[in-house]
Amino acid sequence: MSDSIFTKIIRGEIPSHKVYEDDKTFAFLDISPYTYGHTLVVPKEETDHLWDLNDELYLHVMKVAKKIAERQREVLKPKRVGIIVEGFAVPHAHVHVFPMEGGLEYTLEHEVEKPTEEQLVEMAKKLAL
Repeated sequence: MSDSIFTKIIRGEIPSHKVYEDDKTFAFLDISPYTYGHTLVVPKEETDHLWDLNDELYLHVMKVAKKIAERQREVLKPKRVGIIVEGFAVPHAHVHVFPMEGGLEYTLEHEVEKPTEEQLVEMAKKLAL
């Protein structure tokens, strides 16, 4: 199996807007976000399905997702912060964490305009941990 796009991002082969990194995870802004600040939390270990992660890594990914959500709440002050694990777009486990103003239907049906490079750089600075 070839490396996923997320593995290439983690290695720095594809540019990204990093928000957080530790020895087990990498979190970066989604370039086609549901909302501004939409962040992906990815385990560095390439595993297709979230449910195939060992318990320790699964819990760590969720702990980082919570940390990202708390930072979004602090900086962006949304009504809510949503989380989605859908598992279809990229064959590498990942969690979407995104600030929300309306309900889930509103958020998913009304994606924001694709952010510019400058907007991504600024948001990554705001959310960096």
